[in-house]
Amino acid sequence: MADTPTPTPREAFDTLMDGNRRFVAGSPEHPNQDAARRTEVVLAQNPFAVLFGCSDSRLAAEIIFDRGLGDLFVVRTAGHVAGAEVLGSIEYGVSVLEAPLVVVLGHEACGAVAAARSSVEDGTPVSGYVRDVTERVTPSVLAARAAGRTEDADFVAEHVRHTVDLLLERSRVLADAVEAGRLAVVGLSYRLADGTARLVTARGLYEASDGSVR
Repeated sequence: MADTPTPTPREAFDTLMDGNRRFVAGSPEHPNQDAARRTEVVLAQNPFAVLFGCSDSRLAAEIIFDRGLGDLFVVRTAGHVAGAEVLGSIEYGVSVLEAPLVVVLGHEACGAVAAARSSVEDGTPVSGYVRDVTERVTPSVLAARAAGRTEDADFVAEHVRHTVDLLLERSRVLADAVEAGRLAVVGLSYRLADGTARLVTARGLYEASDGSVR
C-alpha cells in the first residue's frame, strides 16, 4: 500500500466515475473485494477519495461506484449535514490519508431536503434531533426558493453546492489543499431510478487557460 502512487484529483475522479458507469450498465467488476485485498489493507489504508454522502440506505458508496476495501473513506449523515465531527473526519481523510478527492454525494428524493422544504413552505413541525438536521438543510432550501427553483432535483443540487461551499469555507485544511492543487472537492447528485451520479459542482478539478486550478 505504501508504494501505491497517489493519483491526481482528476485521476481519482475519473476512477470513481468509471465505477459508476459500470454499475449503471450492470457490469460491475467488484474490484478489491477479495481475500488478497483484505490482507493487503490490514496494516494501512490508502483511499483515493473521501466520500461524504447522505445516510440514505440506497446510497451505498462502494456499490454505486463499484469499489472495494480501502478505496473510499466514507462519511455519512442524514442530508449530508456537516458538523465538527464530519469536518474532522474529512480533514483526516485528506491530511492524514492523503486522499486527493472529496466527494459530496446528494440524491433525489432526499428525506432531509423534503423535511426542510415542508418546514419552510408549510410550517410542518419537526421534533427531536431530526430538527437539527432540517435546520442545517434550510439555508439550501431558502436559496433554491429565492432563485425560483421548484423541482426536487433543483433543491437537491442546491444543497450539494451549499455543502461543498461550506466545507471549503469552514476548513482551512481543505481550502489550502485545493489552492495547492493537491485536492478537488466535487458535488454529485445521484438518481435512484437509473443509478447515475451527475456532477453538480467542482472545485479544484479543472485547469483554466491561465494555468490556475478551478
